[in-house]
Amino acid sequence: MKLLEGKTAIITGGSRGIGRGMALEFAAEGASVILFDRTESEAVCQTVADVRALGVRCEHYLCDVSDSASVTAAAEAAVRDFGRIDILVNNAGVTRDGLLLSMTEADFDAVMNVNLKGTFLVTKALIRHFVRNRYGRIVNISSVVGLSGNPGQANYVASKAGIIGLTKTVAKEYAARGVTCNAIAPGFIETDMTAALPAAAREAILGSVPAARPGTVSDIAGAAAYLASDRAAYITGEVLRVDGGLGM
Repeated sequence: MKLLEGKTAIITGGSRGIGRGMALEFAAEGASVILFDRTESEAVCQTVADVRALGVRCEHYLCDVSDSASVTAAAEAAVRDFGRIDILVNNAGVTRDGLLLSMTEADFDAVMNVNLKGTFLVTKALIRHFVRNRYGRIVNISSVVGLSGNPGQANYVASKAGIIGLTKTVAKEYAARGVTCNAIAPGFIETDMTAALPAAAREAILGSVPAARPGTVSDIAGAAAYLASDRAAYITGEVLRVDGGLGM
């Protein structure tokens, strides 16, 4: 039997990068997949098609995770159409980098609203459903910089650190109701975002990674599938670093 056979998972920001990798991994492990994304982009449509090609059901719902009305509408539609949701992966995220002195309030708010507030809103929209079923697996995507800090990313780091605190609180509030909540803290992962970094910056980061290589989307997707499965039923409130030893 596949790891997620018969389960249904919602993944926010699942059209590309880590989100797309998790969608494909979950599908390969037998789960139906629901994508929450704010646009009907070519990337979303391609991911939906690729997930369906693996033989599972996949649908996309327009959802701006920073807007409570949009989140509520998408969550209600997903529950209505699929009947039962078992897994939530809060992955949607943005960056607006800059040193603190030059960072605008708008840039700070934009990152916090999507990364942290979005995680709160989507979790809140589905927690009653999980409690009613006495079953739920919540996986939040944080970052190693949420544990260590990082120059030029005060807004992003604050949002990812906040996700860790939110994860632990949700875990404590709902563990007795059959709901687990864990976070993954990726390190330097090969995505479109990291591919755009200057060569010198890439080399400097990789020089700090004991594994001596960047991580792959599959490294994160495999960890997420485990935490979303029944094999992780007694794990909650944890932050799993998937970083090749970068955060040691």
